[in-house]
Amino acid sequence: MHARKLSTFHFPLSVYHHCVKKLLIILAIILIGAVAWYQFSLRPADSSDTVRRAVEIRSGLSVRDIGSLLQQKSIIRSPLAFSLYARFHGSQNALQAGDFSLQPSMTVPQIMDALRKGYSEEVSVTIPEGFTVKDIDTLLTKKGLIKEGEFALCAQTCDLSGFEFLPIGAALAKRGGRVEGYLFPDTYSVFSQKFRAEDFLKRLLETFRKRVVTGLAPDVAASKRSLHEIVTMASLIEEETKTVDERPVVAGILWKRFEAKQGLGVDATIRYVLDKPTEAITAKDLDVDSPYNLRKYRGLPPGPIANAGLASITAALHPIDSKYWYYLHGKDAMIHYAETNDEHNRNKALYLP
Repeated sequence: MHARKLSTFHFPLSVYHHCVKKLLIILAIILIGAVAWYQFSLRPADSSDTVRRAVEIRSGLSVRDIGSLLQQKSIIRSPLAFSLYARFHGSQNALQAGDFSLQPSMTVPQIMDALRKGYSEEVSVTIPEGFTVKDIDTLLTKKGLIKEGEFALCAQTCDLSGFEFLPIGAALAKRGGRVEGYLFPDTYSVFSQKFRAEDFLKRLLETFRKRVVTGLAPDVAASKRSLHEIVTMASLIEEETKTVDERPVVAGILWKRFEAKQGLGVDATIRYVLDKPTEAITAKDLDVDSPYNLRKYRGLPPGPIANAGLASITAALHPIDSKYWYYLHGKDAMIHYAETNDEHNRNKALYLP
C-alpha cells in the first residue's frame, strides 16, 4: 500500500501582507485616538470658568486620588490623563500637600506645576469701590484665603504704627477700626498658599498711601481740609451716588450743607453703624443715638463708612458748586436735585415709591 501524501495549505503572502497592513492601520488609529484623547484631557476642564476652587491635598494621597479629587471639583477632565502626565514627567512623588486655589480654566500642566511647587497660581482679588472692612473679610473668606473674621480682627488689633496717615479715635473702633476708608479698592494678585490677612491689609494701606496720600497731596493741601475729612466725605459720596457725573455735584451739596452747619441727612451712615446694608430703615433706626446718625448730629460722622474709589475721592476734593441743596434718587433710576425743602418734598412725592 502506498501512503497518502499529506496536503499542505499555503497561506498566500499577499493575504498575509494585507492582514498585517490592516492591523497596523487599526493600531495607528487606536494610537492616534489615544494621543488625541490624552491631549484633549490635558486641556482646561472649562476655559471660560475662572472661578477659584479651594482644594485641600492631604498628605499621603496618591496621584490617582488627587486626580479623582480634582475631577470631583470639575477642575480636570480625566484622572487617568492626570496620572499619566504625572508619570511621563516624573511628578508622581513630587506633588505637595496643602491648600490650593485652582481654576477649571487651568491646564493639567499648569495645575501640576502648582502642585509641584507647593503653592497655587496667583489669585486675583478685586476689592470693589464702596466695600467695607466687613465686606472685604467676607470676600476673602469666600475665596478660601482666610478664616471668617480674621481680616476684620486684624483691622482692630494689628500693629499699623507705620501708617502715620491713619486717624486716631476710640469712636472708630466699633466697626472697621482706624483703617475703614483707607483701604484702596483695586484688583490685587496674591498667592493663596502664602496669604496672610495682615500682609494684605498693609498692602491695601500702602496702595492708598501711594495713590492718595502721595498722589493727591497737592489737591488735599489746596482743599484746606484734613485728609480724614476728605476721605470721610468721599465715603458718603461713594454710597450716595450711582454715576461718575453725580459725584462732584452731590459733593458740592454735602460740602455746602457742612459749611452751613446743616445736617447732612445721609442715611447711609445709619445703615453702616447698624449693619443694615440693604434692609429697610425704620423710624426706630432713624432715632438711633449715634454720631453716625446724620439726621440727629450735624457735620461729618466720626470716620468713613466705606472704602471709596478714586472718583469719589476726587469729587470730594473738587466739588461742583451748584444752586442745589437737596438730592434724591427716584424710582425712575434718575437723580433729582432741588433748591428748596418744598421742592425736595415734591420730588419725594413724585419719584419715591
